[in-house]
Amino acid sequence: MHGRPLARTALLTAGPPPDLDEVVARALAEDVGAGDLTALLVPAGTTVRAQIITREPAVLAGRPYAESVFRQLDPRVRLHWSAADGEQLTSGAPLCALEGPARALLTGERTALNFLQTLSGTATVTAAYVAAVSGTGCAVLDTRKTLPGLRLAQKYAVRCGGGRNHRMGLYDGVLVKENHIAAAGSIAAAVAAARAMGNGVPIEVEVETLGELAEALEAGPDIVMLDEFSLDEMATAVATNRGHRRPVKLEASGSVDLERIRRIAETGVDFVSVGSLTKHVRAIDLSMRFEG
Repeated sequence: MHGRPLARTALLTAGPPPDLDEVVARALAEDVGAGDLTALLVPAGTTVRAQIITREPAVLAGRPYAESVFRQLDPRVRLHWSAADGEQLTSGAPLCALEGPARALLTGERTALNFLQTLSGTATVTAAYVAAVSGTGCAVLDTRKTLPGLRLAQKYAVRCGGGRNHRMGLYDGVLVKENHIAAAGSIAAAVAAARAMGNGVPIEVEVETLGELAEALEAGPDIVMLDEFSLDEMATAVATNRGHRRPVKLEASGSVDLERIRRIAETGVDFVSVGSLTKHVRAIDLSMRFEG
């Protein structure tokens, strides 16, 4: 099969997102405001040790965010991690030991835990979906259904869970949907207009029927998204694509859950996109405990 990679922006590499410190600064500003009044009850010179533990099994994500929280509050705080992002944690396991000024630890506790528990939640559910399609050759993708302001953070967490990123936004990929087709006049016209832009980004077309798939294959995008296809329709789409003179990558989307994703992957599609990885957020239960 031909076609460019699904995404080629530097934002999709393995490292933490470039907006990390900015995102953390905003989170601290909304929590700390003019100052942590309660932390002032503790004498300024007090130093403490603490531990962060998980109360349930999880895949860790968010270490760079927690580190940035305390680095911005007081660089004297030291974090000693027991696990790396992407590693599986067992219930009750310590994942980080901290030491430093008590005021900074108290002030940063909630913000650091908010990042860790939210991003670990995304990584954990992603890992479950990735495990469900293991051995099929199909990759699990995220979507743009993210929490406003936390897109790069959540997509980082998806990578920690073993998933892959779809486009980051509207700027690094073309995804032609129903309304674009209606406005452009046809699938062929929309794809031709995208090619004419010449910006080198992947071009994807969403289709809802096998008839639209045939039109899309003739138009020659890089990827075709099969939206809300039945399993039988997906299998037919895969066979049709493989028999075409210019086969493309196929992505399945819509009504995807853990119970169904294995059967979707086994139809032979290249990707399955799962909006719930980042849209349905359930935070992991974490706790920070000071040592006496």
